[in-house]
Order: sequence, then C-alpha cells, then structure tokens
Amino acid sequence: MKKASTALRADDARELDWWKNAVIYEVYPRSFQDTNGDGIGDLNGITKRLDYLKELGVDAIWLTPVYRSPHVDFGYDISDYMSIDPQYGTLEDFDRLVAEATERHIRVVLDMVMNHTSDQHQWFIQSRSSRENPYRDWYMWRDGRAGNASARRQPPNNWQSLFGHSAWQWHQPTRQYYYHKFYVEQPDLNWHNPAVHEAFRQVMAFWLKRGVGGFRFDAITTLFEDPGLADEGVLVDKDGKPMINAFGDPQLDGSKTDNQPGVHEVIQEMRAEADKFISSKFPGTRVLIGETYLHNIGDLKKMYGTPEKPEFHLPMNTQVGMINRLDVTEFRQKLIDAETHLGDHIPLLLFDNHDKPRIDARYGDGVHDIDIQRVIATILLASRGAALIYYGDEIGMKTTPPSRRDEVKDPMGIAGWPEEKGRDGERTPMQWNATRNAGFTSGTPWLPVPPSAKTINVRTEKSDPNSLLAWYKTLIRLKKTVPAFANGANIMLDTENTQVLSWMRQAAGAPQVVVCVNFTACKVVADLTLGETGMRPRKLKTLLKSPDGADSLVTSRIVLGPYGAYIGEVV
Repeated sequence: MKKASTALRADDARELDWWKNAVIYEVYPRSFQDTNGDGIGDLNGITKRLDYLKELGVDAIWLTPVYRSPHVDFGYDISDYMSIDPQYGTLEDFDRLVAEATERHIRVVLDMVMNHTSDQHQWFIQSRSSRENPYRDWYMWRDGRAGNASARRQPPNNWQSLFGHSAWQWHQPTRQYYYHKFYVEQPDLNWHNPAVHEAFRQVMAFWLKRGVGGFRFDAITTLFEDPGLADEGVLVDKDGKPMINAFGDPQLDGSKTDNQPGVHEVIQEMRAEADKFISSKFPGTRVLIGETYLHNIGDLKKMYGTPEKPEFHLPMNTQVGMINRLDVTEFRQKLIDAETHLGDHIPLLLFDNHDKPRIDARYGDGVHDIDIQRVIATILLASRGAALIYYGDEIGMKTTPPSRRDEVKDPMGIAGWPEEKGRDGERTPMQWNATRNAGFTSGTPWLPVPPSAKTINVRTEKSDPNSLLAWYKTLIRLKKTVPAFANGANIMLDTENTQVLSWMRQAAGAPQVVVCVNFTACKVVADLTLGETGMRPRKLKTLLKSPDGADSLVTSRIVLGPYGAYIGEVV
C-alpha cells in the first residue's frame, strides 16, 4: 500500500509540474486543417491531426481565438466569449477535441483576449447606445481634447492604434470618443470597472469547467492606460527628426499605454481563478501563459508574481526569440539573463508566432535556411524551460507575403501597403503533403498555399531521417528523456567565442550534456575547455548532430559545419 501511495503522489507531482518542461504548439485554426471544404481550418481538423501532434511530442496546443467573431482581426475581435464561431464548428466539436486530446495526454490552451472586444459584442452595443447605459463604463469613453463634447475633431490625446493612426474613434450619436489600441472595431475595455473583472472570471470558469488546460493572455500589458491621458513621447532619429512608422504616423514611445499599474493585480486575480480548477477528470495545473513583450528581464520577472501572489506560470520570454539576427553575443547574454535573473521561475522560450514573419524571414540567409532553423530549434528545445513552437516551423515553412495589395487579407496590410504587408505571409495553410492544396482543404484555401509546399511538407519530411521534422522530433525526445535536459541548469561555455554558442546542461546525479551551435556559414572548431568558463577536457558521446556533421570525441574539439549543431553527453 505504501508503494502505491508513493507512486500516486509522484503521478500527482508530474501532473502539477507538466508545464515546466513542456513543448507547447501554437495552432492557428484557420490555417491548420479544413474538414468541410470551405477553405477555412476548423476544430474537427485539429482533432484529425492530433496523432501527428502526439507523434511530434507536444504536451499542449494553444489555439488562437475560436470564439464567435466578425473576424475583422480573424478572431481577436470577439463578439461572444462563451461560444464557438460557426466557421470553426460547435461547442460539441470543441468538447470532442478536448476529450480526444486528453486521451493523447495533450492539453488544449485557449487564447484569452481581455484588452478589447469586438464592436459587435453585446457589451459594446449596449455601451454605445447612450451615455446613461449601465454598460457605458465597461469601455474607455472620453470627451475630446478641448474638454467638451463639441470637440469632435480633437481626440483626447496623441495615442495611436498599433494598426495605424489615432487610437480614438469619434461616435457621433453620443458625441464622445472611444479608445481602441488595435482596430477601430476592437474597443478597449475599462479595467477600472469591477464588473469587467467579474465578467472575465465567469468566462474563464466556463472554459475551465470544459477541461481546457489553461489560457494564453493576449496583449496583457495593454489593459491599462495613463488615467491622466497624457500624450506619449515621439521617438526621434539621430538627427532629432520624428521617426515615422509604416502607416505614416510619428512613432510613439508607448509610455502611457503599455505596462501600466494595475496589470499585475489582474493577472493575480485570474491566476487565483484558474488555480481553483483541478479535477480527477482533467487533472494537473491549468497553466497561464502571458504575451509579454517587455524591455528587460526585470520586468519579465515581475510577470511571475510572488509565492504569496502568483501571476503567470509562463510569461513569454520574447527577449531571446525576437532578437531577429544571428548574434552570438546577444543570444548568450539573453540566455544568461533567463538563467540568472528569473530565480526558480521557468523560462518560456519562443521564436515565432502568428504576428511575426517566420523564422526564415528573420534569421535565414536564403541559402542555409534549413540549417539555420536547426540552430534555432536547438536553442529553443535544448535550453532550460518550456518551449513554444508555431505550427509549420517544424517542417521549415517559409514566410510568403502577398505580392499585390489586392491579394491582402489582413487589414493591417491593407492599411499599411506597401511598407506594411500585413501578417498573411506567416499564416498560410499548413503544408501536409505535395498535393494542390497541400492536404489542407478540398476547397479553395482562405490564403494561397505557397509553392514551397511541393518540397516542404509533412509527408515528404516524415520519410527523410535528415529532415527538419526529424530534427524537431529528436530534440523533443531528448528534451523529455535526457535527465539533464528535463531538469538541468544552463551553464554557458566558451563565452568569448563570437562564432559558436555553447552551453552545458547539468542536473544533480545525471550526466552532463553539452550543446554547440555555429552561427556562421563557415566550418569552425569549438573548444569547450577554453577560458574561465571552460570545462576540463572530457570525452563525449554524440546524442544529435547536423546531417553533415561529425561525431566529436572530446570537449576540446567539436567540429561544426556551416550553421551546424551538435549535442553530446559527457562520459
């Protein structure tokens, strides 16, 4: 009996800690798998592909919004938080997805969009109906700059929408402006109103009871704004001239509309709500992930909260993955920051998402793109903490932006063309095979399937042991099975090297593992015994190497081809 009890406690501990070394896979539902031929991906398509995700080795899938929406911003403009948009299916389809995913030990994480709603949400329809409506104070309504309702053409201040031009929209019937950090059709909620807090506690409870594994909180740092409505500063270039963005507006510093006081209290509140929901049917921690674009590691650490007032389990560490250039020194420093400044907190690394050009466009050179993506995958999956993969990165999908304005679907691209082409290029359909529509749909896909699908697709890469897909699968297997990867610290090695990034994973009672990645197009030899940060000479057993790489026998001589990667166990 005692052994059984001990085993049960161990299982409970694994369920509670599942997120600490997790591989989370972002699914953009419109583009993942269509099952009804309308050219738009759906929930049943995700269910259909769960075996692929299980084989890949993921622990959770994060779905971008599948709630009811007019789709001005493709789901991030929500008109009903407690229903599924008919384009994606039904609540029954969602429940089936959760059940099938649970059988495969995959959790389903939903996007939680609390900064704004659609202008078609009943809350906003009521809010705009009159100044006296009880929902008026659910949103950010203000008089014009002159301080009276007649100041129609003078917004309250210079704040801008991230999608271009003023963030204030005049509403003629009630003669006030409402604030929208994003599109005009996405009015910002007023988080100073307790009723808004209660509404989102109810929304979270609705989905937690249906068995979701947690939430990713969208645009969380934009919940609050400066209550005094002070103008933001204008950024200037080296000559002191105002900098202009892709929409033709002055670039602002974001100092009054981002990461304002109040955000942490909201996260603490939502964390407390999520922590209530642990059941025998859906055991384990309900993880909270934050979209946290922050300026420094200190601000990121605050997003974890404290033991007394916990916040996110996994705020996104965009400071590593969004460097957007292969700079060994900068990567090394950001990884050191994550290891030394977050205390016992678990980093969440990522390099890609639905709002950024894919890895090839930000890190590739057009010649060694797949090799470079192996390097990126190695940093992502061989470093300490949880890892977030964007759909298609595991096969090397390429950014494919529209070539003409009349092809653009993303309103951001329509407004900013040609300087801003929008986000269509990183949202193209998942490439399952080499057929006409890449196995995504039997109809006409909502975005064109790129020509690259002929060679870059799951079916082709599954049969190639040297493919990028095979590399991802092996890395994920090592992450789960090698003790130093599962639990070990990151210790940087050879820290004066400007060509090769090297580190050691070390866990008590487990063999050490070393990782080296070459950031250059030249063949190089790494010596991990050099300098104050070197280790004493040791023998190595290869765990993984680039397809054209050589086995390395000792830590003093690790040969790396152009953009090569090597992982070896110290023996």
